Amino acid sequence: MKRRRSIVVCLSLFMAGLLWWAMHRALAPGGWTVAKAAAMGSFALATLWVGVCFAQGVVGLTALLRRRTAPSSFPVPSARIAIAVTVRNEDMGVVLPSLRRLLDGLDAAGAGDRFALFVLSDSSDASEEPAIEAFRSADRDPNRIRYRRRADNDRFKAGNIMAFLDNEAAGFASMLVLDADSAMTPRAVLRLAQEMEANPHLAIVQHLTVGLPASSAFPRLFQFGMRAGMRTWAAALAWWQGDEACYWGHNAMIRIAPFRAHARLPLLPNGRPILSHDQIEAALLAGAGWGVRLLPEEDGSFEANPPALPEFMRRELRWLAGNLEYRFLLTMPGLRPMGRWQLIQAILLFGCTPFYLILLFAAAWAAATDNVSPFPAGPVLTVMLGWAGAIYAPKLLGYVQILASPRLRASYGGCARVLAGIALETAFALLLDAVSVVGKTGTTIRLLLGMQPAWLPQNRGDRGVSWREATRLLWPHTAIGLAAFGAFASAGWHTVLWAAPLAGGLVLAIPFCVATAHPRFGAWLQAHAIAAMPEERVAPVSP
Repeated sequence: MKRRRSIVVCLSLFMAGLLWWAMHRALAPGGWTVAKAAAMGSFALATLWVGVCFAQGVVGLTALLRRRTAPSSFPVPSARIAIAVTVRNEDMGVVLPSLRRLLDGLDAAGAGDRFALFVLSDSSDASEEPAIEAFRSADRDPNRIRYRRRADNDRFKAGNIMAFLDNEAAGFASMLVLDADSAMTPRAVLRLAQEMEANPHLAIVQHLTVGLPASSAFPRLFQFGMRAGMRTWAAALAWWQGDEACYWGHNAMIRIAPFRAHARLPLLPNGRPILSHDQIEAALLAGAGWGVRLLPEEDGSFEANPPALPEFMRRELRWLAGNLEYRFLLTMPGLRPMGRWQLIQAILLFGCTPFYLILLFAAAWAAATDNVSPFPAGPVLTVMLGWAGAIYAPKLLGYVQILASPRLRASYGGCARVLAGIALETAFALLLDAVSVVGKTGTTIRLLLGMQPAWLPQNRGDRGVSWREATRLLWPHTAIGLAAFGAFASAGWHTVLWAAPLAGGLVLAIPFCVATAHPRFGAWLQAHAIAAMPEERVAPVSP
């Protein structure tokens, strides 16, 4: 494993160093100014994460090309397993149908008696109880379905799970943790159970989770790219992290005894509970000598993605708030080096974002004010194309795998549909990432100034977004974009072209938000099977 990890480190440093060198070569002619120095400094800091992305993409594609096909079936587990579903102010009409399909599928596989379902609620009232009772009464064995609602939301989801383990998990060896928007096939669940039973040193086995088929344009395009990128990302993690992998908090099998003994979370230095529980739980278990394994299999494990840009932004900011809390935990005793890296990686995922915005501002400043050494738009554009190729490497190489495999191409509807999906998703990603950078930077600043984050209920239903709502949410992004492009325009059209792929999403933020939530756009994509998940070709998208 040391050799594998050395390869990843070397690839990351190679790409980061190459980009640093190329940007220095692009900016140095004509001498250094304050604006150029600011651009170079922010670029160098942000490129730390870019190098990691490049290494993950290259290693992941290599691992995928060498991967063996998983068995078609798995045995019935010998131990009893609890299915723990955490909910908080959720629509039970959305949550319960996937649980019914899972229970019925486990029954059909002859494994139903080994599982019991626990709906663990932190909801503010008991309005969900009648729906759950009707669900329970309709089951062939109502006693295997249990419902509990806590009086408070103490320590959030992590506290909900630990309260279940302390008070209600007697007689169960493992638990399958699901979120309210999770869906898993019986085969995927039995695969996790078999992996757990065959490897007694494992405390967590989790599945690569992909997006559910969606009718709305925003989640369709988002998860089309996310699936390609996460396929290579997860394959890379499994290859070089081994049984010290990260944990994503759901769609995972957990061995109850070690989790209960070692994964109790400390409070933060300010006395508040930890928002983002999963990475630190995995690090604590690995530090105690238990294994955390990721199975880079993409079939059978699903989650819903946000239906529109406003919900996506709120989810990203919740994750950002949780991940930045890890800075207080880096020196915790008992963590292994890989566990500390997991926390650093989670911080870098969002922590590098402000440097992207600083780079944009510095470049605009240089373009508008530097008459002595004009901003080298052509050379810098070349560097930034390399930057984009590196940071999107997991997704781009995931697309390469699809296009190179007749089986995968066919599962997505053929080469023409795959290429159309790639083209639309690439434009979508460039616009979305520009918008996200501003939102994440603002939240990072507020958190560092002491703002207390909240973890509010999520809207999961498809909806349109009005022009008024989009304007109210995104006018700051638009104003920043117009100011930046005004500065670039003062240096000529070539600098505007340089900035357009990187910052065009700011100027177009409001129409982008409205268009990607518009029912007609989603219906058009669905009718032409563009950006469709392979599962959509098997079963139609639910309304």
